[in-house]
Amino acid sequence: MTHTILRLPAVKAETAVSRSTHYLRIAQGLFTKPVSLGARAVGWPSSEVAALNAARIAGKSDEEIRALVAKL
Repeated sequence: MTHTILRLPAVKAETAVSRSTHYLRIAQGLFTKPVSLGARAVGWPSSEVAALNAARIAGKSDEEIRALVAKL
């Protein structure tokens, strides 16, 4: 299994939301927190981004997505 870390530009491309919306979703518990890659770099595991995209596509409610975020 390959573990790929996506930086913010790639996550924005995958989710089709702006930077501010992305960080708002993190604050609301609707997206996972980033993984630290160094002093000034963060990223998100591609598997988590894919799982959250699949939940949105499936029409899951915000409460269901928060539960998924907690599980991830």
